[in-house]
Amino acid sequence: MTYRITAAATALAALPLAASAEAPDIKSPAPLIHLADNLDEKDRLGWCIDTRGRGFSEQLHAHSCKPRGGDTQFSFDAASGQIRAVAFDGKCMTLNAAGSEVAFGLFDCAETNTAQVFAHDAAAQEIRPAGDSRKCVTAGDSSASAGPYMSRSLILADCAAAAPALKQWLVVR
Repeated sequence: MTYRITAAATALAALPLAASAEAPDIKSPAPLIHLADNLDEKDRLGWCIDTRGRGFSEQLHAHSCKPRGGDTQFSFDAASGQIRAVAFDGKCMTLNAAGSEVAFGLFDCAETNTAQVFAHDAAAQEIRPAGDSRKCVTAGDSSASAGPYMSRSLILADCAAAAPALKQWLVVR
């Protein structure tokens, strides 16, 4: 009986995300990587990978996709597995060490750095670190105001437990 209650509670907890499923109205130029679901982005701009703050930062989060692109533009290089910043030449998304305050950073690209190697499963729309297929790049559960835009944390989560709306990324070339 406990299992049924737990399973029902888990299913109910996921309902707000599933019930509000809506595609974003992306205005940002390609290339970019964005969530398939708009979630609660107030202007329907969608959620992109972004550097924290204005301009360059070594910390990454999820942010409203900016209509002019800039620091919300990232490309996925399938050959190397690297996620490269368009606005910051030679910088790649990097999985930070466990226990870091921010899960992902933006550092010099190095093909030998295994923390910069990701796999994008286009069918499942998931981005996983190459070294751990059980984990996914996921937007955080809650959003915050970020000037005229919105932001969320960018985390590494257990794929099996993560809500689909928070882990399904589209790679636009």
